[in-house]
Amino acid sequence: MTFANDYPIWILLIGFVVMGVGSFVRPSMVTAQFDIPTLSTAGRNEVRAVYGGFGILMACALLMALFSPSLRSGICFTIFAALGGMAGGRVVSWIADKKIDKWPRFYLILEVVCATLIATAI
Repeated sequence: MTFANDYPIWILLIGFVVMGVGSFVRPSMVTAQFDIPTLSTAGRNEVRAVYGGFGILMACALLMALFSPSLRSGICFTIFAALGGMAGGRVVSWIADKKIDKWPRFYLILEVVCATLIATAI
């Protein structure tokens, strides 16, 4: 593979590492964006699991995709599907609530852009 084919993987890999580490270290920063400024112990656990653990594992999978050509398309498709599912969930919520706030809208756009980007690496 050439760098041109790998750059989408590297971009997402770095993004998932940042998301994962940030969620482990400052879980309340994640939820504060969505008007949930304080978290219980269970809430911090949930953020660390869903954003932290998921982010780090996605980064590891993307690293594997770079060095294991036989797994690359499956890994990239799976991450494409995960990002598409998150974006789809935001659209369903937008329709149900008839409103989408600033941060959910930002992440909707980011998820669509990242899903599109990783699709180019499949």
